[in-house]
Amino acid sequence: MPAKARPAKGSAANGATLGFEAKLWKTADALRNNMDAAEYKHVVLGLIFLKYISDAFDSHRTKLEAEAAEGADPEEPDEYRGANVFWVPPSARWDHLKAQAKQPTIGETVDDAMDAIERENPLLKGVLPRDYARPGLDKTRLGQIIDLISGIGLGDAESRSKDILGRVYEYFLSQFASAEGKKGGQFYTPSYVVRLLVEMLTPYGGRVLDPCCGSGGMFVQSEKFVEAHGGNTDVISIYGQESNYTTWRLCNMNLAIRGIAGQIAHGDSFHNDGHADLKADYVLANGSMSSSQSGEGEIRKAIVEADLVDCMVALPGQLFYSTQIPVCLWFVAREKRNGRRSDGKGPKFRDRRGETLFIDARKMGTLVDRVHRELTDGDIAKIAGTYHAWRGDGETEYENVPGFCRAATLDDMRGHGHVLTPGRYVGAEAAEDDGEPFEEKMLRLTTQLSEQTEQGRRLDEAINANLRELRYDR
Repeated sequence: MPAKARPAKGSAANGATLGFEAKLWKTADALRNNMDAAEYKHVVLGLIFLKYISDAFDSHRTKLEAEAAEGADPEEPDEYRGANVFWVPPSARWDHLKAQAKQPTIGETVDDAMDAIERENPLLKGVLPRDYARPGLDKTRLGQIIDLISGIGLGDAESRSKDILGRVYEYFLSQFASAEGKKGGQFYTPSYVVRLLVEMLTPYGGRVLDPCCGSGGMFVQSEKFVEAHGGNTDVISIYGQESNYTTWRLCNMNLAIRGIAGQIAHGDSFHNDGHADLKADYVLANGSMSSSQSGEGEIRKAIVEADLVDCMVALPGQLFYSTQIPVCLWFVAREKRNGRRSDGKGPKFRDRRGETLFIDARKMGTLVDRVHRELTDGDIAKIAGTYHAWRGDGETEYENVPGFCRAATLDDMRGHGHVLTPGRYVGAEAAEDDGEPFEEKMLRLTTQLSEQTEQGRRLDEAINANLRELRYDR
């Protein structure tokens, strides 16, 4: 049977089980009026980010004030930068914005605050949204949003320990993706899918590259994984690239609010690789399982013949906002022999050369509404645990399970023309024996078929009789 992996401690709850975030979103969305979700997203997320760094500043300022007798200076920017806290000048502090929220000039006040923060904090240069003063943005509603966000503690020590901002930010990202439909879903991969990737990759340390990183969810979950397993997050180096400029800004804000340092390039990684010289330990990318268009079949064949495919996971449909069709995860390993990771840490794996694990998880997940499905903690644990059991670093021995998972050989894949759709390899789920003898079951079913055939004949006669009365018979 597949192994039962334990969910990581502190893992994020599914969107359907969130608490105050849903209420906060409902209130904030009510203030959107006729503004497009893609435009409104930057208005709200920018203000949430501003509130967070202002709260963190105020919290550290209080600490410095208490230590003033010992030489601490609450007005010295380096006192904050040394503690990984952004320095916030007086004109950008939340109390100042809140006091000006009802003024018709609140748009200029917010824009000035964003400019001031970027000037004082080079890491944020070009990241923060502006244009709050534009005529098309209702200043009354902008003030109402500021009042709404004012009631949430985001950057103080207690809120940071509970990752309040992370929960609000992630939830709002997912809701904006839903509101924008396909266009919004292009940059948002649901957190439960990212969690599954991280639980399978187990990035205890090393260089993590996401060449199409979107809003940075892979990096956030990687750090959460290390923290949950008692590791040191300083041993992970983050590298990413994103072609959409506004999404690139979201990614940088998403990392900044969690204090994650990363090198995120802006540009199309297919045509202008921003990390061409990087030798990464973990790379996240997409590919086709079966298509042969545009040379994809030959590329896939070369990857298979080079024995690079470690695992293929077919996911259920309706997980993503950008598409309702099932999505497949590729896990590619350059080194499949028994050995430790390149960073020298983590458990040894068994020799997997000439093998590839196929997992068909299309029947998993739970519908949270009519069109969206989510993976549960149990789903993630089952899939990841199966992979670790097969790879040799799990808690139990691996076994093929018909309809769910199978370890295939290179010859198996050649026999399928190098097509990597898991359903081709795992076979059909074993039928459960109901204990009814075959002869009795056949007698019962054939009797039932005869009765239904007779009922169908009588129904046809009744319909024809009605048609004759209406003179529509032929």
